Amino acid sequence: MTPSPICVPLDTSLAMAAREMRDHDIGDLLVVEDGRVVGIVTDRDLVVRALAPGLDLDRTTVGEIGTRDVIAALPDDEITRVAQLMSAHSIRRLPVCDGGHPIGVISLGDIAVEFGGDRLADMQRTPQAVLADISEAPPNR
Repeated sequence: MTPSPICVPLDTSLAMAAREMRDHDIGDLLVVEDGRVVGIVTDRDLVVRALAPGLDLDRTTVGEIGTRDVIAALPDDEITRVAQLMSAHSIRRLPVCDGGHPIGVISLGDIAVEFGGDRLADMQRTPQAVLADISEAPPNR
């Protein structure tokens, strides 16, 4: 998990969101309202939902194009549960929240690293299969 995720308010422009991603070398931002996660916006969202249709990046906000029905993990969730959530919902990045407040983000890459080596033998369903499901899932828009 990447701790201390970068968060932005709903009214953040897409241009500002892109600069935040660039400046922090990340591919996602958590969207917050009153300190609670209400959405997530990714670099892919910027391209597919904003750039491709020609939206004005200075006037369009993360609240307008980001994913609002956020699936989140809890701090004490086992990595297998996180992988199952990602697979079931076809998502590659999952906020980790404590009482709705963001404390981190876990990515598909984090799962791949965690499931390396001897842990594979302990899984009922191989992590490669879970990761393949997530990777092969159709885009959400």
